Amino acid sequence: MKQKILIIDDEKMLTDLLAQHFRDNGYLTYIANNAGEAIAQLGEKPDIVLMDINMPDVDGLTLCKNIRNHVVCPIIFLTARITEQDKINGLRIGGDDYITKPFSLLELTARVEAHLRRDLRSRTEPDIVSSGGLIVNISERTVFYEGLEVELSKREFDIMEFLISNANQVFDKERIYEAVWGLDADGDSSVIKEHIRKIRAKLYKVTGKEYIETVWGVGYKWKK
Repeated sequence: MKQKILIIDDEKMLTDLLAQHFRDNGYLTYIANNAGEAIAQLGEKPDIVLMDINMPDVDGLTLCKNIRNHVVCPIIFLTARITEQDKINGLRIGGDDYITKPFSLLELTARVEAHLRRDLRSRTEPDIVSSGGLIVNISERTVFYEGLEVELSKREFDIMEFLISNANQVFDKERIYEAVWGLDADGDSSVIKEHIRKIRAKLYKVTGKEYIETVWGVGYKWKK
C-alpha cells in the first residue's frame, strides 16, 4: 500500500512541485494551501505531513499545535525561518523535524523516508474524521475545533459519530435510536430530538457553525 504525504503550504507552485515529485517516487500525495484545507485533508489519514510555517491565515506553528494531539504521524516543517528559537518553537509544539527553504529534494526525500521508517516501528493509527474544521477522534471520543474541545456526553458523541460517519445521508429518529441504543433497547426515539438540539448548541457555541441539518418530515443528516 502506498504511503500518504500531506503537503501544506500557501505557495501553490511549491505544493504542486512537491506533490509531483513524491508521486513520481511512489507516494500518494494530498495538497492543502491553507489551514482549512489542511484540516479537511486529515480525513485521508496521512502517514507524514510537510508543513510550511509562514502562512497568511493560520500559521504553521498554530496549525501544528491544533492538530498535534489528533495525528500521530511525523510533521516536518518547511520554512524560510532559520533562527534557533524558531526551530525550538516548532519542535516544542509537536514538530518532528525542520528543513529550511530553499532545500534539496534529495535531502527532503531522505528525511521523509527516515521518518516513515521510524514511524512504522511505533505507530498506532487513530480513527480521525474531519468536517468543517472539526477534528473528531473516534478512537479517543474527542471533538476539537481550532484547538478548543467540544465536550459531549456519551450519547451525544454516539449520535454525532453515527451521523458524521454517514455524512449527507438522512436518518429518521427511529433509525438513529436503533443505531445508538441498539435494536433491543427499551426506550423512546423521541429523545433523539433533544440530544440533537444539545449537540447543535454545543457545536455552535464553539464553532459558530451548523453541522446537523433537519430534513423536515424525514429526519436529520450531517452536512458534509
